[in-house]
Amino acid sequence: MQFLDQARIFTKAGNGGAGCLSFRREKYIEFGGPDGGDGGRGGSVIAEASADLNTLIDFRFRQHFKAKNGRPGEGRNRTGASSPDVVLTVPLGTVILAEDNETELADLNTPGQRFVIARGGDGGFGNAHYKTSTNQAPRRADPGYPGEERTIWLRLKVLADAGLVGLPNAGKSTLLAASSRARPKIADYPFTTLTPQLGVVYVDEDEFVLADIPGLIEGAHEGTGLGDRFLGHVERCGVLLHLVDGTAEDIATAYRIVRDELLHYGAGLADKPEIPVLSKCDALPDDEIAARAAELARAARRDPADVMCVSGVSGAGVEDLMRAALAHVRAARRARAAKADTDRVLP
Repeated sequence: MQFLDQARIFTKAGNGGAGCLSFRREKYIEFGGPDGGDGGRGGSVIAEASADLNTLIDFRFRQHFKAKNGRPGEGRNRTGASSPDVVLTVPLGTVILAEDNETELADLNTPGQRFVIARGGDGGFGNAHYKTSTNQAPRRADPGYPGEERTIWLRLKVLADAGLVGLPNAGKSTLLAASSRARPKIADYPFTTLTPQLGVVYVDEDEFVLADIPGLIEGAHEGTGLGDRFLGHVERCGVLLHLVDGTAEDIATAYRIVRDELLHYGAGLADKPEIPVLSKCDALPDDEIAARAAELARAARRDPADVMCVSGVSGAGVEDLMRAALAHVRAARRARAAKADTDRVLP
């Protein structure tokens, strides 16, 4: 299935049905009063989150969604039928943005969560609604109210607990394959990964979702390479695993390039917990691993003990790294649960 994480769509809710202007005309009823019914409500356009989807590809070839108008009212006080809503099923983690592609309208991250994109118009009143003791034969019936129309952007941010970041060919896909059952494409050239990949990691009778995104290069925030558009998929992560190729000529520069891109992107990515990871250690002798790990620690301004040395090929250090990541994931989950409890208590 093709991956699509952004789509622009136009939505139009249905108009309300017109009210009816009618009077009773029956045999033996000398003074038939008004009996015009109200119009029905127009259908709304609603977005609903589903855990069964992981892409917005359904919105690539269809960008216009319109609900039907409400039916007009009829005589004998019959109210027009309301039109059904149009429900757009979107993946979990979909953010709904206004037409400017910046203003956030909703964040659908719970299965079944709904957001009304365009609300259907109310039906107009029939003349029976306006009957009073002083106006027993009103000749007024209202047209239906127009439904809303809105152009929006759908942007998918995958729900992952931990994210892999680093330069292209830093070994992110290899690590994802070594730590989970995911089978991403792995090759010895940059930008092997073109779309985000997810894998479930099982550690100490617990599990978390690990996300691999395409590699960043210098100037990604200006659109160089694949740009930084995929960084949105790690915004929700509780920890970032920053991979640096242990065989790179300049460890410090490789680390700094990615950190600068995270800082330029914003959204709090530069402030997230980070684990510096020296990858491809199977290609280095033991004494050189220690020296390069110390160089990475200096670049990250961390204690050398905080740098994790791993090899996705041999599996060395992978379990320890996933256990360290799980500690951050659990802390993030506790923080989210505490925030949810606070939100429920506050009015």
